[in-house]
Amino acid sequence: MADKVAKKDNAPTNPRGIPHAPFVDKVEDYVTSRADVETTLKSFQEMISKYQFMEQNMQRRIVGLNDKMPDIQKTLETVQFLKTRKPGSEPIEATFELNDTLYAKAHIPPTDEVYLWLGANVMLSYPIDEAEELLSTKLSAAKQNKANCEEDLDFLREQITTMEVATARVYNWDVTMKRKEKNELEASEEKGKSGTPNG
Repeated sequence: MADKVAKKDNAPTNPRGIPHAPFVDKVEDYVTSRADVETTLKSFQEMISKYQFMEQNMQRRIVGLNDKMPDIQKTLETVQFLKTRKPGSEPIEATFELNDTLYAKAHIPPTDEVYLWLGANVMLSYPIDEAEELLSTKLSAAKQNKANCEEDLDFLREQITTMEVATARVYNWDVTMKRKEKNELEASEEKGKSGTPNG
């Protein structure tokens, strides 16, 4: 048992810690008798379920990032536009969204600071340069997270396929062993029948 735990801890993983699925080349490495088949199949199904759960989480993360990135990009472009405005220039008139269906007009004079939503109903004042740097950092982090999620999603799909193949191999091995046992039993019964004298 301690060996199995040690093997699990040393199992290879992808860069974000998702473990590789074991590739079953020889079923005998995993199953020594037909009695082990059910527990092996159960553990393989459990691993497939875990991979599928992680896959669903990655898909949700990608959807969330796809929703956030355009907002960050739009905010960054607005900050960059405000940064180009010179002191003393005329205020610009802008229409901005208060709610999904409510807009307001505003006159925006040249400014050195902007207010950014941080989330959880928190807004913070930033100098324009810091706001631009913060938004650029957030945008590049979101793009990197999305790339990582897509890479993990591909990796998870590979692992699910590997585990499904492993499950099929163990199941097929079990069927083959059942047939072999049945044939041996029939052969021994045939031998028993032909070996007894009539009379």
